[in-house]
Amino acid sequence: MPFVTLRESPLAQGSEPVRIFYRQYGRGFPLVFLHGGWGYQVYPFGKQIDAVGRDFAVLIPDRSGYGRSGRIESLPTDFHHRAAAETIAWLDALAIPKCVLWGHSDGAVIAALLGLAAPERFPALVMEATHFLRDKPHSSRGFFEDMVNKPESVGERVSATLAAEHGDDYWKKIVGLNADAWLRIAAENRATPDLYGGRLGELQQPRVFVHGSRDPRTEPDELAAIEQACPGAVRLIEGGGHSPHSEDGAASDVSRAVGALLRQVPTGRLGMPV
Repeated sequence: MPFVTLRESPLAQGSEPVRIFYRQYGRGFPLVFLHGGWGYQVYPFGKQIDAVGRDFAVLIPDRSGYGRSGRIESLPTDFHHRAAAETIAWLDALAIPKCVLWGHSDGAVIAALLGLAAPERFPALVMEATHFLRDKPHSSRGFFEDMVNKPESVGERVSATLAAEHGDDYWKKIVGLNADAWLRIAAENRATPDLYGGRLGELQQPRVFVHGSRDPRTEPDELAAIEQACPGAVRLIEGGGHSPHSEDGAASDVSRAVGALLRQVPTGRLGMPV
């Protein structure tokens, strides 16, 4: 399995060099999947690899702090921005000048930030189960508090998956760090209530926001705010939860919703063999 070594990363301060583990499937124009705040294995991308792997080289990195990449001791409130910077460094190390981004949950926030910062580098964006508001008192505050104080409340199956990916001695820490960061994000006094400084509507490239109709992490007005910023870009997956890309009853609907977008990608001659 491949690793990339970075000289440093803003997500892993005090750890130099930084090793980033990633998975690669298929061949063709690069499509990078950015995982959420619990890592990759709880919400795996296999069902979508089957759908897009014939046309795209699918790459899935573990951010610093997750999976086989290096561990971290803290997670600041600007971790989405730091993760975006780490993603750029990882892409540069692999000499990937352009790619499609498919981000899930926290990964969707990171994808949007990257799309805003470098639209020419990311010709299409899939943002799934994304977050818009900094404070999520109705849908997630209690959830985040539970993850800080009693992460084992996720249940035996999820606990076992997290332990297998991150380690028995570490998984509760990374889940707690992520939840605590979100609680502190909510408490910060910022000029705008959203995570993008009011700039989400500036996304220029083809983009789609894929969202399960039963996603428990969604505030009542959050999807409406995304739709207002990016008219026509929201695709609601009926019956889908927080990870419709991996859910048996929703994955095929996600593939159809995203397929139309991917057909717009100007792939040119850029490709990555296995």
